[in-house]
Amino acid sequence: MPNSEPQRLQKLLAAAGLGSRRAIEDWIRAGRVTVNGRVAELGQRASAGDEVRVDGAIVTLASPGSSPRRLLLYNKPVGQVTTRSDPQGRPTVFASLPPTQSGRWISIGRLDIGTSGLLLFTTDGELAHRLMHPSSEIEREYRVTVRGTPPREAIDRLRAGVTLYDGPARFDVITPESAGAPDASFRVVIREGRNREVRRMWEAVGCEVTRLSRVRYGPVELPKELVPGSWRDIPVETLDRAVLGR
Repeated sequence: MPNSEPQRLQKLLAAAGLGSRRAIEDWIRAGRVTVNGRVAELGQRASAGDEVRVDGAIVTLASPGSSPRRLLLYNKPVGQVTTRSDPQGRPTVFASLPPTQSGRWISIGRLDIGTSGLLLFTTDGELAHRLMHPSSEIEREYRVTVRGTPPREAIDRLRAGVTLYDGPARFDVITPESAGAPDASFRVVIREGRNREVRRMWEAVGCEVTRLSRVRYGPVELPKELVPGSWRDIPVETLDRAVLGR
């Protein structure tokens, strides 16, 4: 790697595909990162001539543009977890992804084990960080099925906002698709990705979610022909232009 100006350590490691900046900041706080044999500090800068290690393993810091960024669309089936390994031995989404030329796949957000549908992965840690940051306010669209037919008052509350243990939440859009015994289906749009947020919102108005699938993330829609457990590459510029403005 040619000489370059020092950059913040978390940015360098994210660009190398090690993880999102948020995750790497946690590693630095935990003392897992060293620079030239010394434990790194949050906000520290590094450059080409420095020896950077994570958990004792040396990291190759690729220069900007030296390896192609990738963005992967994956149709997650129910039953997989969005972690690299699972202590309970459950299947993970990462086992279904193709190998990368450099770095590793970083999940852009998560879906819980009972939720299916669109998941995005990238080798660009900086891109992942910007997409997951709350300030991005990227739309996530879901198809949700609930047991029975919710009363009009429940739908009005979900549009106006409900109070969860971690703060208020509301759907920007809620559109009925079908109604009647035993279930009713809706399309909903939300601009954040808190843990199990969509399910918890329905539970807050007394409704049981029986099926949940993400069908869109920003401008990226889940192709109808992409079967669960399958993936495809999509242009990184799809999100660069439409979401990040670059």
